[in-house]
Amino acid sequence: MTDSIPEVAVPGAPIARRFENKVVFVTGAARGQGRAEALRFAAEGADIIALDICEDLPLTDYPGSTPEDLAETARLIEKSGRRVRTHKVDVRDFAALRSALQESVAELGRLDVVVVNAGMVTAGRAWEIDLEHWNTTLDINLTGAFHTVKAAIPLMIEQATGGAIVFTSSVAGLKGLPMLADYVAAKHGVTGLAKTLANELAEYRIRVNSVHPHGVRTKLVPGILNLLDDHPEVAEFYQSTLPGEMSESEDIAAAIAWIASDEARHVTGVQLPVDLGRTNR
Repeated sequence: MTDSIPEVAVPGAPIARRFENKVVFVTGAARGQGRAEALRFAAEGADIIALDICEDLPLTDYPGSTPEDLAETARLIEKSGRRVRTHKVDVRDFAALRSALQESVAELGRLDVVVVNAGMVTAGRAWEIDLEHWNTTLDINLTGAFHTVKAAIPLMIEQATGGAIVFTSSVAGLKGLPMLADYVAAKHGVTGLAKTLANELAEYRIRVNSVHPHGVRTKLVPGILNLLDDHPEVAEFYQSTLPGEMSESEDIAAAIAWIASDEARHVTGVQLPVDLGRTNR
């Protein structure tokens, strides 16, 4: 006799309720992948702590999120019947991030899953990247990720009920994509941080994994499209294998919800590509 095969959750399919009575912390939650992740966990029964900078970043060529975006994320979560706490915080500000998280955990009662999602991207040849771009990219994508887990891990250890941490890395955290040296360096750092934490937190039953999207249809897309228009010689590095040029935010959210769930309870320290086959090229 064989065990039945569980239904696979895909965008548009019925949603499981794998996170009833859980609390999930999502950074970069005002829009795009972060919003999709927050809504996915809420649909599966979780209460949400949603954090975002809600400002334009002067170094990027796409608009930043807004307070209205974060309020809309909260409205949609509440519409699903779940509680939500929102915070307008820059992940580079460790003291503000830790204070916001501690405040929300005290109100909601626990912390079970951390989705380290906040990030930004700019493009340029490595030797032409100015120091301000380099430092900002690493500060937000890598140091901000470190700040997030540094604030969250003591709370999870003290709670002593295990849990999951999922980092949003990128194909750029596995491959040397041209024209993105600062982003590639930061996302490789995120990948390494996740690997180390998987070993350090195993004794506490806290699983740590990273998810690696390729192209995702978000506000960050114009910057990459401009890069390919300006430098067609690098286009082959951005091609996927499966048909379709980009994933949707909901595709990434579904993968993160699975790897954070008890269905993946024996999965830790892995790098999960959700990339239309890009890393297999």
